[in-house]
Amino acid sequence: MVIDTVCTYCGVGCDISFKIDNGQIIKAFAKKEGTVSQGKLCIKGRKGWEYLYSPYRIKKPRIKKSFIEKHIHQFPQHIKSQLSNLKEFDGNFYETEFSLACEIVAWKLNQIREKYSPYAIAGIGGARTNCESSYLFQKFIRKYIGSPHIDNCARVCHSPSLKGMRTTIGEGAATNPFDDIYKAEFIIVIGSNTTEAHPIVANRIIDAVRDGSELAVIDVRQIPLSKFTNYHLTIPFESNLLVLNMMARVIIEEGLYNKDFIRQRVKGFEDFKEKILNDPFSDPELFKKIRGYEDLAEKIKEVARKYATKKSMILWGLGVTEHIDGSYSVMAITHLALLTGNIGKEGAGLMPLRGQNNVQGTCDMGCLPYFDPDYRKPEETGLMTPDIIDAVLEGKIKAIYNIGEDIAHIHPNQNKIHRALQKLEFLVVNEIFPNEITQYADVIFGVKSAYEKEGVYINAERRLHLSQPVIKSDLPDDWEVLSEIAKRMGIPVNYKKSEDVWNEVRTEAPVRFSGASYQKLKENRLKGLQWPVKETDTPVLHIDRFRTEDGYGRFHYKQWEMRGMVKELLENGKYEDFYLTTGRNLIHYNNAAQTKECISLISKISEDTLFASEEDRERLKNATKVILKSKWGETEPLKLKFVSFLKKGTLFTTFHFAKSKINYLFGDEADVFVKTARFKSVKVKVIPVH
Repeated sequence: MVIDTVCTYCGVGCDISFKIDNGQIIKAFAKKEGTVSQGKLCIKGRKGWEYLYSPYRIKKPRIKKSFIEKHIHQFPQHIKSQLSNLKEFDGNFYETEFSLACEIVAWKLNQIREKYSPYAIAGIGGARTNCESSYLFQKFIRKYIGSPHIDNCARVCHSPSLKGMRTTIGEGAATNPFDDIYKAEFIIVIGSNTTEAHPIVANRIIDAVRDGSELAVIDVRQIPLSKFTNYHLTIPFESNLLVLNMMARVIIEEGLYNKDFIRQRVKGFEDFKEKILNDPFSDPELFKKIRGYEDLAEKIKEVARKYATKKSMILWGLGVTEHIDGSYSVMAITHLALLTGNIGKEGAGLMPLRGQNNVQGTCDMGCLPYFDPDYRKPEETGLMTPDIIDAVLEGKIKAIYNIGEDIAHIHPNQNKIHRALQKLEFLVVNEIFPNEITQYADVIFGVKSAYEKEGVYINAERRLHLSQPVIKSDLPDDWEVLSEIAKRMGIPVNYKKSEDVWNEVRTEAPVRFSGASYQKLKENRLKGLQWPVKETDTPVLHIDRFRTEDGYGRFHYKQWEMRGMVKELLENGKYEDFYLTTGRNLIHYNNAAQTKECISLISKISEDTLFASEEDRERLKNATKVILKSKWGETEPLKLKFVSFLKKGTLFTTFHFAKSKINYLFGDEADVFVKTARFKSVKVKVIPVH
């Protein structure tokens, strides 16, 4: 027996098939007719399902013993009468029945709402689950609780892409399908280690290059994709906006911009042109003064010329967005497309490579403090996650409901977050496995994984896939947990199945989803449908007009601000200490909650490793283990490996394992608009461990 569904690891969102024998998974594979996978899966697709059989799955709800002791005399009689059913789980938690856990959560949320106000409650998460659950989560917080404070993990990844693209072209999503990579004559990959983070997209890029397309990679280090490039640009830390503005200036100065396209479809060009030509930081010649990066002066010009004169596509990742000017850098990327007309047609366009399958969908569902479903303006704008944490420490927010987002590991400034979690009066968590945040939870619900339920997931190219259960599970889906709690809060909720929730989504978010029925999605199980979906779907956006109110694109110039590595190199010709960037490896995913429970994966890599340049071996005294220290915090000892793909003075590590404490190094420095943390650049001291 073979069951087709969708992989929910990275934002590529591959169609995936499982061979089942006697109710057990025998293997995972991809069918050649699959639109996204094209018959190929990465190792997480092939082996990343093994967690389903882990003995550490959270099967029954857990309630913290200290929470029961604190409230034993406050509980209403209908809860007190059931407390004898609590069973010992470990030193900190009881296990209980689903019904009692829902009763306790409903009672406590009502108590907090009545004692303080609905604004004392916030929701964080939802992007690790399906659209139905994401939609109901924001509805639960906004409508059932009455709080505007709802956010998701896009806050730490692609919120700047949403902000930057909506500002310039009116829509914060990929403009083209992945397969348009094959139709592009020139491809730029910036701030994405694509082979590690989005390998099935990387396959397309490599195939396109072998078939004649040209490729430029722009990054702070050499990556595996670099060996396939025509142009590799190793840039200084925090210089994305600097480089992108330089490319735009070259295109303007050399008259390579598309005059007809700009005249017909874009506003603000003359103002943009004046600002960029008068910006001293937009001249590529600046790099001739930056020691170690002098080659960029000519390379930037060459890449700009190619981009402007070819049918070109730009793909980017968190190496662009996780900076203080992430939103501005995304605007600068869209400026290049607007200047050259490389948008609104096949084989061109803009591709933000989303971190996980359904972070796009969760934003579409309105799990953001400043957007309702379909990106409508909400009645009231809530707090973003960093502000929620501050509000907890200020005593304004008393309770958080968290779904599948381990903020006690993957967010920045972990010392601060842990203080906030300790101060909360009430924390509810929906999870698959115990992790860092479940340690702080008062109530934990074990829920179904993607391979155990039906629901819609939306990948980085706006493609909807309908998942279906691969194996049976008696656990609830996230939306079912929310529904049962709501009923016990006295709210009438009548969803019987996930399709009921989805049909409400189609009504509440009709611009994108009105035509995307379960039936249509079932008929396109291996293909999926790209929103907006009406009678048919929409592979390419912005063909005739941009998705702004008046249909025009807009330039929004921002001058790069001198700082960091570039400032030190310009002023001193060198820099003290080290600059660190972080990212994924191919084997693991995010906080490794699922992948570390897969024997085939954890047996390959079981810890985070720090990489340093061979040129720094002597400076670091040939150390094998080091501690990293920033002004915000420090790591545990990390294994150190010297490599050739990093420039002198730069470091790279993954962040998959909480025990490493990588995210203790990052503080509150974040994107100026949407507060996405500056994960891709922090200055650190390196302390050898003997």
